[in-house]
Amino acid sequence: MAAATMDDILSDLPLGFASLILRPSNADSPIERFLIVDSDDETSDGGAAFVLLIGVRGRSALPALRRLLKNPPLVLAVKGRTGELEEAEELLRAAGTGLLLVDPAADWDRLLSIAKDRIMPRSYQSEVLTLLEEDLFAIAQTTARLTSSHVVIEDAANKVLAYSTVTNDIDELRKASILARRGPRKYELLLKDLGAYRELHRTRLPVRVPARPQDGLRERIAITLFAGDRIMGYIWLQETGDGFGADVDYVLTGSAARASAELIRYRNQQSVHMRQDRIARILSGPAEAAASAHSEKIPADRPAALILLGMSATDAQADDAALKHGELANLASIHAAAYKQSAVVGQFNGDTAVIIPALQSANAEAGLRSLAEAIVRDAGKHLGISPFAAVGPVAPDLLSIHSVTAKTEALLGSMRRDGTAAVATVDDFEVDILFHEALENFTASAFRHRSLWSLLRDDGELAETLRVYFESSLDVSECSKRMKLHKNTVYYRISKASRVTGLNFTDPRHSLVALLHIQEWAGKHKEHPRNP
Repeated sequence: MAAATMDDILSDLPLGFASLILRPSNADSPIERFLIVDSDDETSDGGAAFVLLIGVRGRSALPALRRLLKNPPLVLAVKGRTGELEEAEELLRAAGTGLLLVDPAADWDRLLSIAKDRIMPRSYQSEVLTLLEEDLFAIAQTTARLTSSHVVIEDAANKVLAYSTVTNDIDELRKASILARRGPRKYELLLKDLGAYRELHRTRLPVRVPARPQDGLRERIAITLFAGDRIMGYIWLQETGDGFGADVDYVLTGSAARASAELIRYRNQQSVHMRQDRIARILSGPAEAAASAHSEKIPADRPAALILLGMSATDAQADDAALKHGELANLASIHAAAYKQSAVVGQFNGDTAVIIPALQSANAEAGLRSLAEAIVRDAGKHLGISPFAAVGPVAPDLLSIHSVTAKTEALLGSMRRDGTAAVATVDDFEVDILFHEALENFTASAFRHRSLWSLLRDDGELAETLRVYFESSLDVSECSKRMKLHKNTVYYRISKASRVTGLNFTDPRHSLVALLHIQEWAGKHKEHPRNP
């Protein structure tokens, strides 16, 4: 491990991110490891550790802080503002522990990335390159070829992840960065003084940094790798003699989109809970479920349940949707493990699946609903998204859980169409599920009531009246009120539709046929509205 000190980490932090308000009694002692401690955790082996205390801030951190001081860490990082931790300072000073006060708006991921980089550089580098180097090096090489430049891809802590083929046309900064796998500190400070990072954090467009021959720097263009508002890293281009081409901004923007996607994919794959194959195997049938249960030592003979978590259409279209998709699964895995240690979480057909095995009985719906509600609540609070949670029927055992998959998927589909219920069971949407299945079967059929289908297709005004009439439970007064029409107008249109089609809308069979046709028409009309 590298002999990193608190000063090393502090020097890498952005301005205003955090301040060391209390130095450790032995400021030169090396930090051997870092720990992430939740406010509810019991005492941990602090020793020569850099501890991130999460989940609490300011004065509310005191109870957890006292527990940590049973075995004091070298440095403790906690969120808060100046003046909120005066009592904590006294306790930590007596223990010889340093206090890093982190801005409440700062991102723990950023601090964690920098701490990893300083404290565990070799293992972190190895972990990243194992998963990323093939794709990121290919992106760097292709970008270099298209822009006639030298390319370096960095993470958010300025760690070099990939670079293009080294030539004799690179300056001292690039040479030193590649050799050390991070930019020399004096050059990083110079780029900060030039305002390069400030501008990179402000815009999603390429940023130009003029050449500085006196400092050995050639002209550069850089772009930030974003996932929503979160910074994932940077791409730096250094000119190699012929200057940058006219299309360099266009190429760099495309490279940034590709590199961001790879970094998001890497982050999503870090959790073992994200492994899609485990979920797919268990839900594929009894034989595969039995094999998985045996391999994972999961009880297979007790009731089991499936919860599907799906993002809303709005969340799924956001810039950081892919990252939030992975974060939702990680959040769900923590809740699920707390509910049942043997829970399995992963991806299934584009949604997040939570399998809860070894339930005490088949009457577990209330507990499962509470679990789903906790996941949805925390997703809104911590991730800023509003997912839907479909709690499927409880299967008699894990080997038959595949039998509830289709019902749970149908429930999630109904919840998305309805858009109001964040957590639901099949009982809540039973009628909607059955009707939608009947409509899908009808739509798949080639048979249509010719005169009704022709009327719906050719007379949009009459078709819309029929739609509202059926939504109003065949109540003319309610239909006229919704459409802001006179009741006689509605009577006339309904009578005309009945006369033209030969259908009696008060007959349950005729009414069902008409309703299925109207629903299909409404769906097509919504997808392809007529021009006014």
